Amino acid sequence: MSSNSTTNNPCAPKDTICVIRVYEQEVIIVPTLLLMATLATLLAILLLRYCPGCRRARAMVPRSSQNHHQTHHRLSHRTTQRHRRDHRRDLQGIDAPPELNILEHEELQMTVQQNVRPKLAAGPQPARDRQHGAFQRVTALPLSFSISPDDTVSLHRARMDNRDVVLRVLKETANSSDRQQFLGFASFLSGLGPHPFLPTLMGVVSEQLPLVIAMEELHHRDLLGFLWRCRQDNSSAENPCDMTERRIFTMAGQVASALEYLHSQSCIHGNVGARSVLIGRDMTAKLWGLGPAYHRRTLAGSPGELEAIEMRKWQAPEVLARRAVSQSSDVWSFGILLYEMVTLGDPPFADILASELLQQLQRGNTLRRPATCSNSLYSIIKSCCQFGNQQRLSMSELIRKLQLGERGANNRTVLRVPEPLDIEEYLREAGFGEAYNYAVL
Repeated sequence: MSSNSTTNNPCAPKDTICVIRVYEQEVIIVPTLLLMATLATLLAILLLRYCPGCRRARAMVPRSSQNHHQTHHRLSHRTTQRHRRDHRRDLQGIDAPPELNILEHEELQMTVQQNVRPKLAAGPQPARDRQHGAFQRVTALPLSFSISPDDTVSLHRARMDNRDVVLRVLKETANSSDRQQFLGFASFLSGLGPHPFLPTLMGVVSEQLPLVIAMEELHHRDLLGFLWRCRQDNSSAENPCDMTERRIFTMAGQVASALEYLHSQSCIHGNVGARSVLIGRDMTAKLWGLGPAYHRRTLAGSPGELEAIEMRKWQAPEVLARRAVSQSSDVWSFGILLYEMVTLGDPPFADILASELLQQLQRGNTLRRPATCSNSLYSIIKSCCQFGNQQRLSMSELIRKLQLGERGANNRTVLRVPEPLDIEEYLREAGFGEAYNYAVL
């Protein structure tokens, strides 16, 4: 036994140097190689993860040289990344050259990306790009009446692809929160998708300052200002103010169609009124004023945050009582809109203070029938403005009644109000406790 042990271990007992020399490969070389391989693997992973150039190089490797597991992992990762980029892609649109300031140039050459509605399918599809020409004749947009200017957004009129557009431009003084809200609103509009009675979103500048949302411009602008111009006979080719009962039914049906569509998208408007309807050259009515709807989504469960945005005399009783807003709340406001249209822009509940409106409604006070309002139209107004939300018309019933009323409505008698408008009196009777710029939303 002693002889065999000496043969297998040539080193004398306690001769450490001899042992290291004999077992050098097992003790030093193999562990060192394993450590180096581990470090190289970690380095390769880090380069592939954080180096764009390395990722591009990896993408150029033929698929045949990679196994099935690697291919499946890479495709899954790219699909996830594309879903994460969907939000930003939807916000890319009119990208101005960085050396141009949209507020200082009359003609701005820009590349426009067609607005694409977010895809609901599992696999993302590439966005379609096209050239729309240029922004031209960028000028400040005057408001019908400006109660309070928005501190973060300015409005401008421009031409794009032979179309009139309105530019909502985020001011340079806006902070990061304002920019986030601005782009969030653009994404919200894009997500709603197209509808014939909603203004068209033409594009968004999201990658360069100043940030811009481009919407189609409707020739006659807001319905409230249009109704005021119709109070006296000042019709012309540019301003045809021939509001008849049939035209009221027609426009109201268009707004109701847009409202029904928003409800189908799980979106409560919350700001229905003549100030929130835009009128096109062909007298088509399109529902706008979507600012409160967006704020309601971002501030869900915080009705107090919306009180400064929405005007109380257009709000349903449950909203005045600070309860949950519902689709029937929009129906109430729609009834107020009909009242505005038939009175050519009178404020609702003019003889009641906004602070006392809920109490008066609880006592059974309702909108009085205007002298120019027919029985059929007033019956719809009353059906919309029932105190209990369960007693109000549904949107489908409302649209059906409007279509029926349109067929039998008077299309000869043009509505007129001889008295000139007193803007200060209007603001007081409409219950504007604070300055409010409706046109910006």
